[in-house]
Amino acid sequence: MTSAPTKPAISTYDRIRIQRRTLGVLSAAQIVGGVGMAVGIALSSVVVDELSGSTVISGFAGTATTLGAALLALPTARAAGRSGRRAGLALAYTAALLGCVISVSAIGARSWPMLLAGLVLVGGGSAGNLAARYAATDLSPRGRSARHLSLVVWASTIGSVAGPNLAEPADQIGVRLGLVEKAGPYAFSALAFALALVVILGLLRPDPLQLARELDGTRGAGPARTRTIRTAWETLRTTPMAFRALVMIAVSHTAMVSVMSMTPVKLHHDGSDLEVIGIVISLHIAGMYMLSPVVGWLADRAGKVPVLVLGMALLLGAATLAGTAGHGVAQVTAALVLLGLGWSCGLVAGSALVTESVPIERRPAVQGLSDLLMNVCGATGTIVAGAIVSAFSYSALGLGVGVMVTLAALWLVLPRRRDAR
Repeated sequence: MTSAPTKPAISTYDRIRIQRRTLGVLSAAQIVGGVGMAVGIALSSVVVDELSGSTVISGFAGTATTLGAALLALPTARAAGRSGRRAGLALAYTAALLGCVISVSAIGARSWPMLLAGLVLVGGGSAGNLAARYAATDLSPRGRSARHLSLVVWASTIGSVAGPNLAEPADQIGVRLGLVEKAGPYAFSALAFALALVVILGLLRPDPLQLARELDGTRGAGPARTRTIRTAWETLRTTPMAFRALVMIAVSHTAMVSVMSMTPVKLHHDGSDLEVIGIVISLHIAGMYMLSPVVGWLADRAGKVPVLVLGMALLLGAATLAGTAGHGVAQVTAALVLLGLGWSCGLVAGSALVTESVPIERRPAVQGLSDLLMNVCGATGTIVAGAIVSAFSYSALGLGVGVMVTLAALWLVLPRRRDAR
């Protein structure tokens, strides 16, 4: 007679120690990967514009990286479900590294289609950075998932802020080393993603997802290993709270990207110079990331759903301020800061709620679908926002976003009140 498999013995102290190490490794990879993404896309639209001679085609540079992040979300999740977080993150960063190499070659060959293809793979860096936040929750104690997730999200602030400022020095160094002008930033990004890959493969041990499955007694459970989308949808049908959290993440990201992408255009048309536009966007990015640990703490203490509702309220306030700003730069700036804070609430609380609502063996599939929908909605949001501003006005965009987040908040809250009654 064979005895049933037993869960591995591990003390609370050892689990805390391993989780601290995991958070440190993921944060380091997030910083390096964030630098790689920021440097790689800082000049992408400019380079595509120069190679193609078309402003319209240059707009596809940002779309390419977003599309790449969406396309690589599921393979990253599938690899994590099959072999652990280390395999999933390694796949994403390897794709980004390959994309940077292709981009350097494309600039040398002066081929904008080849460059766009490279930028699609560069989007793997974004897929990896998004997946890292979920890896932070695998070993989190109950009631700490949002806090731990938010620390990894916060770490991306460093890369997001520092990255664009490194593009010009990287270009100068690249030229000195014999690269074609504007190929240097992509070569630098390749080095950054290579370093992120080394950090993940060398230091993310033990693998947090595999260890969590061992502790839960579900190692080798099969559903999450194959047919990622099917597994995710089957899980969401039986866990409505996870489905609602996934929708809140998508709505938050769509609202943020829609308003943020059109704000520089609005400010430029109003006569603001590039320095003012840069300051506004920098404050917006600070709103997105700087207070994420506070958001995580609040989500664990007050609850994920109340923080999601707070996020929708902040996004509504941002849309209202943006839509009624007229030519007021100060009001637009306040709107963008609120927009970033609302996005942070939606991403941190929503991601933590997805994680806590889904069985561990199915988490990678649902988390991968969440990142896929998040990126698809973000890309769609930029296109629709551009059409609204072109056909109507920036104020109309604010109204549309305000209606969307209000309906989402009502959809989240009303069923809970009905269940309570």
